[in-house]
Amino acid sequence: MKLICSKGNLLKGVNIVSKAVPSKTTMSILECILIDASANEIKLTANDMELGIETRIEGTIEQKGIVAVNAKDFIEIIRNLPDNDVTIESDSNYKISITCEKAHFRNIPGKSGEDFSYLPYIEKNDSICLSQFTLKELIRQTIFSIADSDNNKLMTGELFEVHDNELKVVSLDGHRISIRRIELKESYPDRKAVVPGKSLQEISKILSGETGDEVHIFFTNNHIVFEFNTTTVVSRLIEGEYFKINQMLSNDYETKFLINKKELLNCIGRATVLIKEGDKKPIIFRITDTNMEININSQLGSMKEEIDIEKQGKDIMIGFNPKFLIDALRVIDDETISVYMVNPKAPCYIRDDEQKYIYLILPVNFNAAVS
Repeated sequence: MKLICSKGNLLKGVNIVSKAVPSKTTMSILECILIDASANEIKLTANDMELGIETRIEGTIEQKGIVAVNAKDFIEIIRNLPDNDVTIESDSNYKISITCEKAHFRNIPGKSGEDFSYLPYIEKNDSICLSQFTLKELIRQTIFSIADSDNNKLMTGELFEVHDNELKVVSLDGHRISIRRIELKESYPDRKAVVPGKSLQEISKILSGETGDEVHIFFTNNHIVFEFNTTTVVSRLIEGEYFKINQMLSNDYETKFLINKKELLNCIGRATVLIKEGDKKPIIFRITDTNMEININSQLGSMKEEIDIEKQGKDIMIGFNPKFLIDALRVIDDETISVYMVNPKAPCYIRDDEQKYIYLILPVNFNAAVS
């Protein structure tokens, strides 16, 4: 195999597929990037058996071939090359040479492409289409509330549900639920899949985020495929029936208030200055007719601040984990938000009138903090 391409194109492609290289594995072939120049295009592929990424790069193929190379070593070499054309060659023993200007790397051990775990073949019968900007935003606005632990595998993923012309994305971790709904350009058959959070985080990193760039999403029983630009991402789905989210939601409330989102976010941010890392001190809201008083007490001191609100319904005092509030507020674009509460032990809802976004947050016991 012999191919020539610019360092910029090569490095961009390598950085994309490297997101599917596992950090730990007992299979050395999974630590590799596959360089495939066996046809009329140059393809780079990585696959950790859960997430596979393939991307095409521009270049010239002088001799067709295919070889796998250790991803970590290959990336370091390419990063440190001059900004010029790079020539990559491999011989019959899979020894790789990399040349750029006066830099020559020789005898880099490679592996046969035959041993590589190719991306699974997926029948692409139908897809939904949306902008890369929209998908990137959907992930950003929900990914923070997936669970870190594998105790419940379904909680480590996000539900992607298509119904008619609506796509709904849901995540939850047992303390909160994040829901985003968007309207698609056309209607599609019903689809439902639980996508691993890790896959979505890596996809988000390589999406352009441009409104003019599209992404096509294909669903199968076991996989989901994202196609955009010159890249294909295949992720295995999480098996199992997702939680019955509609049964967890309610439109009932005893207290509703409108508040400036930025003011609330800044106020909570100031309060958390008094919380040590790992400390589980709650932030307490005391809501009356015209304002909301925010309190926090910790080993480092106490803080109190008032914010103007527009309130309907009963007065209430309720406590929250401040991180959960901050996570939700940071991803809401509205200047003014509506907050709904029932009682100090029932979930709080932050949602817009059309319910394009819903953030449910469970309250915490605050008796110790008040006394």
